[in-house]
Amino acid sequence: MFSKPNFGAVLFMGGVCLVTSLALAADDVLETAMAERHTIPREQIFDGVVEAINQTTVSARTAGTVSELYFDVNDYVAKGAILMRVDDAEQRAGADRARAGLEEAEAVSRQAAAEHARIKKVFADGAVSKAEMDKAEVNLRSAQARVKSAQASLAQAEEQLQYTTVEAPFSGIVTERKVAIGESVQPGTPLMTGVSLEELRVAVDVPQALIETVRNGAQARVIFGPDRARSVVADRLNFFPFANAVTHTFRVRVYMNAGPETLYPGMYVKVAFQTGERERLLIPHRAVVYRGDVTGAYVIGEDGHPRLRMLRVGKVQDGDLIEVLSGLDAGERIAVDPIRAGVQLKEQPSPTNPGESK
Repeated sequence: MFSKPNFGAVLFMGGVCLVTSLALAADDVLETAMAERHTIPREQIFDGVVEAINQTTVSARTAGTVSELYFDVNDYVAKGAILMRVDDAEQRAGADRARAGLEEAEAVSRQAAAEHARIKKVFADGAVSKAEMDKAEVNLRSAQARVKSAQASLAQAEEQLQYTTVEAPFSGIVTERKVAIGESVQPGTPLMTGVSLEELRVAVDVPQALIETVRNGAQARVIFGPDRARSVVADRLNFFPFANAVTHTFRVRVYMNAGPETLYPGMYVKVAFQTGERERLLIPHRAVVYRGDVTGAYVIGEDGHPRLRMLRVGKVQDGDLIEVLSGLDAGERIAVDPIRAGVQLKEQPSPTNPGESK
């Protein structure tokens, strides 16, 4: 008897050649999965455009000349980073004047307080008249009011000085620079435009015939990636309360709790809105074999060996599962690793018809 390890044994008896199958070794056992029916959401898919939630144009809040620029278009900026500086000579001089005015008002206030205390003491002894006492109180209150006014002027001047340094309100990308070094700006002059990539949403236009179904489902997922195999579940939906008068569609904003790194404002994506439920036959996506125009899977036969069978598949579902539209029945087992199954199929010996050996 001549044996071939792991694959079978060939017996020569009376000139007749027979092939018998041996059990696979323990380390050659294929991992299998059963085709099962699952209830999955019924979805209606529309095109959408990714938008940045935080998108703004930073404007000047004080007058002056742009003296320094630290960022340009397409640069990434961290929140609080200095975007540019405006020449602060005039604002610094204004702050110095306001500070000097406050010091003067405080000195006058201290003098008025001392005078008020002196007159109040002698007024108790009857040495001064009531009119002089009233005058001292008026002078004190007036001096104290001038101190408050000087404090407000100083705060305003210091605020104008701070406005000469322009900071980023959030982390993001600079999309447009509207000024150059040496250019004069006034309060309200646009300086830079930027978008944040940390918080994104998708804008979708839904036909009026489907808006109520979409609104009642109130669930959606954003589909993206080269093969549309990746998706992220929407955190919340915002429905516009009116339709577009030209297209007769309703705008829906799909918010994501955390935008994937591969999504950027302006990109086209697919948005799947849940409109009900349906039953589908599902198998692991990694068990499917793609060979040119042929799609299939290795089905485990009654003899325990894998056989390649052509399938018609549908959409990829969450959890690495894919719909099987035809070619497979519920309860059948398939090889999860198609490469290993293909190797074993090639190594599997084929039975031969009995005959005389030469």
